[in-house]
Amino acid sequence: MPVLPSWLTEPLWDQFAALLPHRPVFDPAHPLGCHRRRISDRTVFDKLLQVLRFGCSYQAIADTTCSTTTIRARRDEWIRLGIFARLKQIALDAYDRIVGLVLDEIAIDGAITKAPGGGGAAGRSPVDRGKQGMKRSSMTDGYGIPLGRVLAGANRHDSPLLAPTLDLLDGLGPLPDEITVHLDAGYDSDKSRNLLGERGLHGRIAQKGTKAPIQATRRWHVERTHAWQNAFHRLARCYERRGHVINAFFDLADTIITVRSLIRRAWTTHRWDTRPQRQR
Repeated sequence: MPVLPSWLTEPLWDQFAALLPHRPVFDPAHPLGCHRRRISDRTVFDKLLQVLRFGCSYQAIADTTCSTTTIRARRDEWIRLGIFARLKQIALDAYDRIVGLVLDEIAIDGAITKAPGGGGAAGRSPVDRGKQGMKRSSMTDGYGIPLGRVLAGANRHDSPLLAPTLDLLDGLGPLPDEITVHLDAGYDSDKSRNLLGERGLHGRIAQKGTKAPIQATRRWHVERTHAWQNAFHRLARCYERRGHVINAFFDLADTIITVRSLIRRAWTTHRWDTRPQRQR
């Protein structure tokens, strides 16, 4: 399945546009009463999707329709308004309402990616000859729908990031009475077990020294989600230096992953007027 199917762009923009505040085509505060036309939000949105998908620089994607400065300025404006976070939450709510999030089985794991630009979320990568890298501690539901992530330098161990990652559960609304957290051997310690016990969570943690196929659990869902996210080249090789910008791109990618999964899973259980004749 394509990372960003062509049929997904239009509905994604429709929901994104509904969250945007109204802006006049011309600036009414201009001293001469006139000004050049404002670049359309749709043009900038398409540029950001290209940056996210292909990982290209803003300079490479800018052209006569939209400058680099406009892309960055509009991106920062949307981040200040919380548009990307709200879009992701809407996608999660829709998925939960139609398909249902599997919150009684969650998985958490860390992934290291390149961060040549450095920045606050970067550090020396232990798997890339000490170059700048970024670690994300991601949490998914039992199917692999991304629920959130915590960013840190690549030199951070997975275990200390477990607590702030579990804190993301607080924003998901009502939770099941019993939740099982699937973790790999990097979390095999008394500290991790005590942390889960204090929060009333059950842990299935792989043991150190035992081969993975023998003790495979449902944590493979989060590993698959890491692969889905790394298919967006802006996330696999991140040049952004500011954490809130990186999180905005992750929110946009997670929205695409969630809606894509929603459509594919609902295809066999639901009917709607524009439903395609075959599963995509």
